[in-house]
Amino acid sequence: MSAPFRTRENGIDLFVRLTPKSSMDRLEGVETSADGRSHLKARVRAVSENGAANAALEKLLAKALGVPASAVSVVAGGTARLKTLRIVGEPAILATRIETLSV
Repeated sequence: MSAPFRTRENGIDLFVRLTPKSSMDRLEGVETSADGRSHLKARVRAVSENGAANAALEKLLAKALGVPASAVSVVAGGTARLKTLRIVGEPAILATRIETLSV
């Protein structure tokens, strides 16, 4: 299984499958799609209107990874279920934290 992220010079790009309008905000581990790509599954209570679900996802991931909310941003897939989030920070530390979330 491939990792649900790609390292960058100043952080990582994390691939996420988001489900809005859930009963609770939570991360559900890593899932591999039919094409072999992996992504972190996430659920948020917010609805997918006016970017509310994206903002809730950014906040959830910032808290889970122990980084400031300003370090997490959606960079691709703003209106789709599959999203790419850029997380600014030390790539090795972030990768380790994501792997602990993936279990």
